[in-house]
Amino acid sequence: MAAPAYNGAWTGRCISANPCGMADTLLRPDLGVAQAAGDLAAAGSLDAIVSILRRTARAIVGADGISVILREGDASYYVAEDAIEPLWRGRRFPLTTCISGWAMLNGETVVVPDIECDDRVPTALYRVTSMRSLVMVPIGSPEAVAALGAYWCTSVIPDDATICRLEALAQRAAAALARVQVPTGASQVRDATPPAGA
Repeated sequence: MAAPAYNGAWTGRCISANPCGMADTLLRPDLGVAQAAGDLAAAGSLDAIVSILRRTARAIVGADGISVILREGDASYYVAEDAIEPLWRGRRFPLTTCISGWAMLNGETVVVPDIECDDRVPTALYRVTSMRSLVMVPIGSPEAVAALGAYWCTSVIPDDATICRLEALAQRAAAALARVQVPTGASQVRDATPPAGA
């Protein structure tokens, strides 16, 4: 199966039971995704799921930062992060004004190689950080209840394998969230995120 070429928007979706549609993916899974999937399968609370995503996603995709975002009514709540610098943990933004909201509302993975060139990205929020590119993946279907963002300090077009790993992690997180039934107020998550760079 040929990988989709980048044409300004991510068009390949890795949401099947066998991520990336390759027969050997489940036979020889990436060790980080496999470990995180096992941890997510055993997670018994929203706090545990958020913690697993926060501690594993960055290494799995080789990003400079990640954010775990929960949908809270009409807002995106940046509940946890692991990054080389502080990003937006603890902040809420309207779904309609941020890239995580766009991904959740549209149920689509977003690849942004240069934040300055994409109108869906609130560039003023990014200019105070060193992050210059991102991938945002919705979590949950048919209606996303969360999102997982990966960020890089340079303009990056992540390879298809990186996007597939992030989508596979999001798919496992969606199953875990469905199992524990996400509470209406995402703010019920305890803030267990250590400071950036810790």
